[in-house]
Amino acid sequence: MKKTWLAATVIAATASSAFGGEIERRGDPSMILFEKGKNYLEFSAATVDPSVSGVARPGVPTAPTGNIQNRYQSFAGGYKHELNDRVALAFVIDEPVGASVNYRTPPAALGGAFFGGSSAEVSSVAFTALAKYKATDRFSIYGGLRYVGLSGNITVISPATLGSAVPAPNSPYTLGVNKDFQVGYLLGAAYEIPDIALRVALTYESKTEHDFKDNTGAGFKVEIPQAFTLHAQSGIAKDTLLFGSVKWREWSKFAVQPGDFFSVATGVPVNVPIASGPSDIWTYELGIGRRFNENWSGAVLLGYEKDEGDVVGNLSGKDGYFSYGLAATYETEAWEITAGIKYFDVGDANSNVTAFSGSDAIAIGTKVAFRF
Repeated sequence: MKKTWLAATVIAATASSAFGGEIERRGDPSMILFEKGKNYLEFSAATVDPSVSGVARPGVPTAPTGNIQNRYQSFAGGYKHELNDRVALAFVIDEPVGASVNYRTPPAALGGAFFGGSSAEVSSVAFTALAKYKATDRFSIYGGLRYVGLSGNITVISPATLGSAVPAPNSPYTLGVNKDFQVGYLLGAAYEIPDIALRVALTYESKTEHDFKDNTGAGFKVEIPQAFTLHAQSGIAKDTLLFGSVKWREWSKFAVQPGDFFSVATGVPVNVPIASGPSDIWTYELGIGRRFNENWSGAVLLGYEKDEGDVVGNLSGKDGYFSYGLAATYETEAWEITAGIKYFDVGDANSNVTAFSGSDAIAIGTKVAFRF
């Protein structure tokens, strides 16, 4: 099969992951090691436009939320160099996680939604150095180190929280933390049969645990949890490829819980997470790629995250999805460009005060790559 016609599958690494479980925005970066060419350089971007909204649950006398998710962009770049037939090195910069939430209604005390006026912005950057060793023509091992930075700003306003500036219900709780960098790692192994474009690769990504301080100066930690990703592809007919992935991430370990944030929903102040992951999340991707001629190829993609039926966080509003995508690639011997679009049918979800339904998102991704 031609060297790069499968590049249309890149949409699974851009637009797909950009709306994944909890605050996931980009998946396993190690697949750049398998790109063909002695030198390979790529740049990718995704724009995601979510619409997540809900109404108050029975007994909660507040207004609908309106759309609580902002449109956002995610960017990445990477370079791979083959030292020889056995060893390849790569370096990737990306944004693995993020969040952009904004309750645009007034606070509940002024006739808005229960969390009206609340917002959250989480940003990240990761620098990943990778190496792959091809032990035989079919078996290879790979791994690397990641230097991950995480930061955020949160404002919470609700009748059931105590503000940090004024200790009374419905007053704002605010917290801003600068980027904290921590080191993680990834390890993987792959089996390939090049004649039929078969590759099966399993990657493990370690957790990174970030240290922050609340408004009182007390420390708390936020964990970006560990993950396993199984990638698979195989030729199933001339110029036709079946590909997919299965990812598990331990999102039940994720919580943002500064010690000075309290809920009074039970009548007494209780320290609770501002955001958390109630369950571990499995993400599935399946696609078919087709080469049309020497320059053009395309792909159809399906994605799925199970609706866990959890009580979700009020800064999330989503629980599982089905996704449907299309991608196309134009390539020459020296460069290629890929573009794709994906629609997410987001599952209904209940928080403790809001019933979210009818939510969806559209993601557009593109990648430009050069071989030299």
